[in-house]
Amino acid sequence: MIQENINLKQHNTFGIEVNARRFATFSSIEELRSLLSEKNDDSLLILGGGSNILFTKDFNGLVIKNEIKGFEIVDETEKFVHVKVGAGEVWHEFVLKCIELDYGGVENLSLIPGSVGASPMQNIGAYGTEIKDIFIQLEAYKIDTGEIHIFNNEDCEFGYRESVFKKSLKDQYVIVSVTYRLTKEHLINSNYGAIENELTKRGITHATIRDISDSVIAIRSSKLPDPKKIGNAGSFFKNPIVDHKIVKEIAKNYHQFPHYPAPNGKVKLAAGWLIEQAGWKGKTFGNFGVHKLQALVLVNYSESKGDEIYDLSSRIITSVKEQFGITLEREVNII
Repeated sequence: MIQENINLKQHNTFGIEVNARRFATFSSIEELRSLLSEKNDDSLLILGGGSNILFTKDFNGLVIKNEIKGFEIVDETEKFVHVKVGAGEVWHEFVLKCIELDYGGVENLSLIPGSVGASPMQNIGAYGTEIKDIFIQLEAYKIDTGEIHIFNNEDCEFGYRESVFKKSLKDQYVIVSVTYRLTKEHLINSNYGAIENELTKRGITHATIRDISDSVIAIRSSKLPDPKKIGNAGSFFKNPIVDHKIVKEIAKNYHQFPHYPAPNGKVKLAAGWLIEQAGWKGKTFGNFGVHKLQALVLVNYSESKGDEIYDLSSRIITSVKEQFGITLEREVNII
């Protein structure tokens, strides 16, 4: 059922108070098809967990929220299990279920906000793991034809926080399920220093996937604000990928700074570090600002407007560009 003039504050983790002229949820492909038949000429927005979006104004169209559930084992061998998951499942709840079943591969991605359907769209990643590493395929509903298409790993054209669904196929499909390849014999990835430090603090020398998950949850909880308490969308900016010559320029003024190898001979820099060096960490502007513990996170303390946060992000981009010659790119979708 389509509702009129619905407040979207509870449907975005920034907690921005905007209205959708028309709003509905769907929990099956049949419901999705029915809703789209009533779209008329309205603008359309597909909403998942609302964790990677900043509303800067009311949405004068139809917003439909994906609530398709499901967790199904579709193939299994001695070493691997293939699990098909509904796109409307909460990502972290899915991760915890995998840990409970002793299925590995997603433990480094614990506590990432959002829905399962957003995981391949964003190619979410953390602590040395990305969705492309465990992704088999997804099912997507083509909005203009009503057909279900299957996309494999290559079809998705995964990049750093990118996929074909954010580029050439943007707004053309609704992801309805994702199938992952998970391990039964686990390869523990604890190479990131923060995880190693947390394991050492806990006195763990032979980590399990649950140990990794618990450590990641502890790390993220210690430096990232809980959206249920402070409105935010997690990392607002992408970590920039740059040439070595830019790294050499930065090194002239900073002897030690975080940077990591990236594909094609490039280097990944830490956007949070760049923003902090530009003096923005912990800055507040009334009821919004930059988080005090993680400069990568912009926050809505109470009742701020989306365009205020957007303007802040623009000022940060300009400031970092002036200081380092690097143009930061927003990771959050702006509506």
